Amino acid sequence: MSENRNTIIAIVLSALVLIAWQYFYNIPQMEKDRAAHQAQSELAKSQTEAAPNSPTPAQPAAETAVVARDAAIASKPRVKISTPRLSGSLSLTGARIDDLLLTKYRETVDPASPAIELFSPSGTANPYYAEFGWVPATGSTVRVPDQKTVWVQEGSGALTQSTPVTLKYDNGEGLTFRRTISVDEHYLFTVKDEVTNAGSAPVTLYPFALISRHGTPAVSGYYILHEGLIGFLGDQKLQEYTYKKIDEAQSVTFNVTNGWLGITDKYWAAALLPDTSARLQARFSSDLAGSVRTYQTDYLEDAQTIPVGGTGSVNTRLFAGAKEAGVVGLNFPFVELGGYNKQLDLNHFDLLIDWGWFHFITKPMFLALDFFFHVFGNFGVAILVVTVLVKLIFFPLANKSYASMAKMKAVQPQINALKERFPDDKMKLQQEMMEIYKKEKINPISGCLPVLLQIPVFFSLYKVLFVTIEMRHAPFFAWIKDLSAPDPTHIFNLFGLLPYDPSVVPLLGPYLAIGAWPIIMGITMWFQMKLNPTPPDPTQKIIFDWMPVIFTFMLASFPAGLVIYWAWNNTLSVIQQSYIMRRNGVKVELFDNVKSTFRRKSSDKPAKTT
Repeated sequence: MSENRNTIIAIVLSALVLIAWQYFYNIPQMEKDRAAHQAQSELAKSQTEAAPNSPTPAQPAAETAVVARDAAIASKPRVKISTPRLSGSLSLTGARIDDLLLTKYRETVDPASPAIELFSPSGTANPYYAEFGWVPATGSTVRVPDQKTVWVQEGSGALTQSTPVTLKYDNGEGLTFRRTISVDEHYLFTVKDEVTNAGSAPVTLYPFALISRHGTPAVSGYYILHEGLIGFLGDQKLQEYTYKKIDEAQSVTFNVTNGWLGITDKYWAAALLPDTSARLQARFSSDLAGSVRTYQTDYLEDAQTIPVGGTGSVNTRLFAGAKEAGVVGLNFPFVELGGYNKQLDLNHFDLLIDWGWFHFITKPMFLALDFFFHVFGNFGVAILVVTVLVKLIFFPLANKSYASMAKMKAVQPQINALKERFPDDKMKLQQEMMEIYKKEKINPISGCLPVLLQIPVFFSLYKVLFVTIEMRHAPFFAWIKDLSAPDPTHIFNLFGLLPYDPSVVPLLGPYLAIGAWPIIMGITMWFQMKLNPTPPDPTQKIIFDWMPVIFTFMLASFPAGLVIYWAWNNTLSVIQQSYIMRRNGVKVELFDNVKSTFRRKSSDKPAKTT
């Protein structure tokens, strides 16, 4: 009766774990993604324009109709942008960089799908742009170019990595503004602003730069990833504000030297990179203009007084693109991917990539995967190779653990004899078992060590797969086209043979989204469990028997690369443990244990009637 009760409790607990995981994680995440997609569709129909055009807080503007992106681009004179990784244009109205596509990256794994859209002009569903300029001193009536100013291009031609573009504006009062914009082969724009004073009096102006984003963007919503406003602001170091957090604060200011700031998504970012010696009045802000939230990062530099006949100038830079580690930068002892962080002598620009609190684990994991990717040309193969290396590194510790487990397997007959001697005296049974463990120098909890060793590796690989763009759309073999996404196959439609998607079934859908690799992982985990000594406690045995099933469901929604790692790690563990057991003189009964699972004991068969 007691064993039946324990079995029922174990099954109920296992079911609760599985249901809780699906209810509190999988289903909400799927609903969040579905809601975000729906919100983006609605936004295209109803979003209104609210345009902050300077570092000062934006004022509510009259609602205007949203136009198609192509129509908004065609409505104003523009200069084309064309580089190996970027395409788009900058508007001569306002001299904004507001039309930018990342041509190297696509929305889906299909290479024919649209390129990633980063910046979009005012009037569209999702305005997002960078703007630069000058602000006059308080009380001054001097005319400076604003968002409505139409600049004139000196010369002609597109902005390319080898051909900068120069724009000009004459305010008619003696001030001539020139802006020279250049771009490199990656994602860095360099902006040089000059003001020539041919008037009758000195003029005091403040250089500014801003990045503005209209509407609250859809985010992944994972606590291990920051999306929103970000900056490394001198002595105040890394500052991260989610959209919700800045909505509550409305505006946050910083007085800093040697800083940078911007807005980051999971894989993409736009950041202002002023001169490292410039003193900044930096700001994060959120403003409700009309019915649309506008998010902005901006800064003012110290004022410049331009004498009659003199020229004032300021240089700044804009990063607008993909957060590639080799481009942004990555600092780690003995290994450094310099990127812009080193090239421009920036202040921790590598933190634009969210390596997390455990960066001392995630960074070397990424470096190892990236190294073997360049050797084999496949991140999936790199994961397999790194798993083997991790096994070799932890072999001495795992060796002790598996040796202890082998000894436990060897004393199993003694344990079974004790269970027969003390069937009803749990206390005495435990005491005698501990005496055997002590005599044979067995640590009964040593079997947990291999699992504990996997935790930091598992987490670091999960983080790398989740946050690094290098893993985005990285294929493995066969049906795995994206290691950072879940296995796309489903066992409940016979892996695509039946023409329907079981994951959309009401209520049961999330439980049916189990691909081939999660099943492989579950099988390898089950084999590993069968290699271990049978737990003396019946309840513990039931839990261990059900654990592969629970993990199969839990990991089904994880990135395929992580599931492949786990399956491969389980396979290596089975090989390693079998070898150590043989070396310790213990028979490997893996296949016997597997057979016994499917073989009914004679005592379980119904008695024959006469």
